[in-house]
Amino acid sequence: MVETVLVDLFSLPASMQNNIQGVLCNTLESIEKCSSIPAPFIYVMCCQIQESESKGEQDSLLPALRAFQSLKERLEVVRALTTAAVLYTIKQKLDEKDLSIIKIILPAFRKELMKVYIDQLFTPVYQFEFEDLQVASGCNNLQITEPQGESQALPTQDATHIQREIQMYLESLPSLKGELTILKSSLIPDEIFLHGFTTRTGGISYIPTLSSCNLFSSSKRRDPQAVVKENLRRLANAAGFNPETFHRVKTDHANAVCIMGKTEPDRYDGIVTDQKGVTIAAPGADCIPVLFADPVRKACGAAHSGWKGTLLGVSVATVNAMVCEYGCNVKDIRVVLGPSVGPCCYKLPHESAEEFHRIDPKCVRHFDSASPYIDIRRATRILLESSGILPENIQDDSVTDQNQNITFCTACHPDKFYSHFRDGYNFGTQIGFISIRD
Repeated sequence: MVETVLVDLFSLPASMQNNIQGVLCNTLESIEKCSSIPAPFIYVMCCQIQESESKGEQDSLLPALRAFQSLKERLEVVRALTTAAVLYTIKQKLDEKDLSIIKIILPAFRKELMKVYIDQLFTPVYQFEFEDLQVASGCNNLQITEPQGESQALPTQDATHIQREIQMYLESLPSLKGELTILKSSLIPDEIFLHGFTTRTGGISYIPTLSSCNLFSSSKRRDPQAVVKENLRRLANAAGFNPETFHRVKTDHANAVCIMGKTEPDRYDGIVTDQKGVTIAAPGADCIPVLFADPVRKACGAAHSGWKGTLLGVSVATVNAMVCEYGCNVKDIRVVLGPSVGPCCYKLPHESAEEFHRIDPKCVRHFDSASPYIDIRRATRILLESSGILPENIQDDSVTDQNQNITFCTACHPDKFYSHFRDGYNFGTQIGFISIRD
């Protein structure tokens, strides 16, 4: 069932903009009489006239709204200078109410344009349907009709213009929850490598579990790729890397490793490079983002190590790729374990815990319980040391520095980090990133 209706009056002809009360009245009448399914919330999209932003102009809409007492609690007029700004404002209101099934009533010529905006600002979490709003030249005659046939594809230049409009609007938004913060390790030489681990502050994502510097978009979350791209642009600007040469692992919770410059696997949890100016990254929201740096051969790597990837040895596979591809000596490789869920919080079913117990009984607490506590960091560190990484070349602050400079528990610090374990399925994502300086 439709949960909300958007009425697009944004691009009405100039003559109709001067008669906005009449347009609004006729539109609402059409919704009441002609809309196939009533909706609990109605948002009317209007263009904000720059020279007329006074409260008086907003009040001029009140007579039109008073005529529809049945809609009073569910009706809102949203005005802004651009379609991107109006839609993004409405999206925030929908997300506050956890609404996702939307009908848009709009002039036929706006339909293909609107689809581009929707594709950029929404994800498949939302469902859209369209009804045509036919505007007669007499300006007082509005009709809603069912869509007729297939619309023509939007010209490429129009789509590009919309993308640029959205980008400019998102760039204008203030950062949320404080300044963008990057955690860095003294184990990785700063004169050779640019690196860091992100926290959740300083981005524009506003949904509580994704706020604010979420760096991953998916079909099951409400943060669109355009917002994640803007968060990444802000991170790149603060850290000093080029977002156009940024490569993130395509997580599979396994142990495949991508060699930059060679054929890219469909899915992989490790990535290595010796190319300067290329930034590689691994996500983490409980799983460990692991960074690797060889200052002798000037090669680096990143791995995403969840409990499955840890057991499958993704960190060791990343080390082996650096040795095989770039001639690295395993004793030169530095490894930093980033923010991840700690043994204080993380539980797994007993059958999975048994595999960690075989690596080292100290990786498991309350082993006889149905859901023992698991230390995936300890298991990762043991496997790395077994592969030849020197203990002093592994940074895991939960062991080496109780002040927790890098390896915080993500579940224990909701102000600093995202956590799947803590926040549920609609969780945000931070990353660890590294590149070789030019």
